[in-house]
Amino acid sequence: MSKKRVLIANRGEIALRIIRACAENDIETVLVVSEADRDSLPARLADRVVCIGPPQANKSYLDIPSIMTVAMGTQADAIHPGYGFLAENVGLPEACEKYGITFIGPRSETMRQLGDKITARKIAKQSGVPIVEGSEGIASLRDAEAKAEETGFPILLKASAGGGGRGMRIVMERKDLKNAFDMASNEAQTAFGDPTLFVERYIQNARHVEVQILGDGSGNVIHLGKRDCSSQRHYQKVIEEAPPPGLSDDLRKSILEAAVRLAEAVGYSNAGTVEFLVDRDRNQFYFMEVNSRIQVEHPVTEMITGVDLVKEQIRIAFGDPLSMTQEEVQFRGHAIECRVTAEDPRDDFMPSPGRITRLVVPDGNSVRVDTHCYQGYMIPPYYDSLMAKVIAVGDDRDSALENLRTALSALSISGLETNVPFLQFLVDQPEFITGDVNIKWIEDVMPRFLEIQEGGEEQ
Repeated sequence: MSKKRVLIANRGEIALRIIRACAENDIETVLVVSEADRDSLPARLADRVVCIGPPQANKSYLDIPSIMTVAMGTQADAIHPGYGFLAENVGLPEACEKYGITFIGPRSETMRQLGDKITARKIAKQSGVPIVEGSEGIASLRDAEAKAEETGFPILLKASAGGGGRGMRIVMERKDLKNAFDMASNEAQTAFGDPTLFVERYIQNARHVEVQILGDGSGNVIHLGKRDCSSQRHYQKVIEEAPPPGLSDDLRKSILEAAVRLAEAVGYSNAGTVEFLVDRDRNQFYFMEVNSRIQVEHPVTEMITGVDLVKEQIRIAFGDPLSMTQEEVQFRGHAIECRVTAEDPRDDFMPSPGRITRLVVPDGNSVRVDTHCYQGYMIPPYYDSLMAKVIAVGDDRDSALENLRTALSALSISGLETNVPFLQFLVDQPEFITGDVNIKWIEDVMPRFLEIQEGGEEQ
């Protein structure tokens, strides 16, 4: 039997991560690249590289016909979408199903169900999973006003399709609703081609907790524990950890059971993440969405379970059942991940593309660094600014945090601005040390960071 061959429809560190998982499973890799990524590290390590277009993502990494042409031309058995780009675009699994190529992810029907937030909320409600009070979808300002009066302010407007904070607005008072509605619906139309919004009660003191799931499509679903992603800026995650600190045992158990129940309801196949908001004031959790792909923060789960999630994705996609039962999943220690980006936190996180003139990454048993960067590499201006993920582990949260501080101080990047100083600041703040953070915490402490950078004394 010939070797399996996987086409990787992505770039950066996740492309490299998939290449390595395939190599360890004796699977050949075909990497599609834009003209900007011809000299990337993934391009150097893949078995075969095919350039599919110019740097602009809509003419390369988002071009489904070109990707499918390469997949068929190279006789790829499967396509792995990574995260971002086409990872949650139902058009890619539909094309794979049409042309008999395995999609390393959930079925298109499942992705369609869960990708629409309104439908996903209905599935959650039918599965007995708590949802935040709100609407099932609104298309006009009048509908938004009626639902806001019913729910009460503050409210959150969210795009029905898509995520990443786009098409999302917090509305504290009625007088702000019209402007927020117009901005959110226009942004949703531009980003996702669908202006439909829905309204939720805005939880002011919320934590973001998510559950990693694996399903084999035959009714078998397990969880690999929870992650806390509350340390985020403008809905973009900055620091993630597993397990989440400070949750009651009852809440932990209920969240895990809810995630598995929802995944079972749709016959989930492959890796996915069920995301929840935890209302700290009410000690209650609510379903938020399902990410039907591998997550950026998957390494913290891998580090406390010993499970290689990318390898599991590939196994499941090629028809193997889950390699473990729920009882066989073992949790050990604590892991914390920081996202290192080419951005200047002193200039409103302005992207900072450029050439890396010096790169020294930490190593050791207590640290893992996932990166596609190398000394001399040019960070292109066309894509997400993620450079690396620094993951530290320890027997408990305190030791993991101390190891993370050591790792960040050993990380040296020159030639462009990065957010490393900001990460070092965050992990030293008393609120983070005690785990007393919510999803607005980073924005609250930002003035403190800027004051320190300007030479002022911390109050």
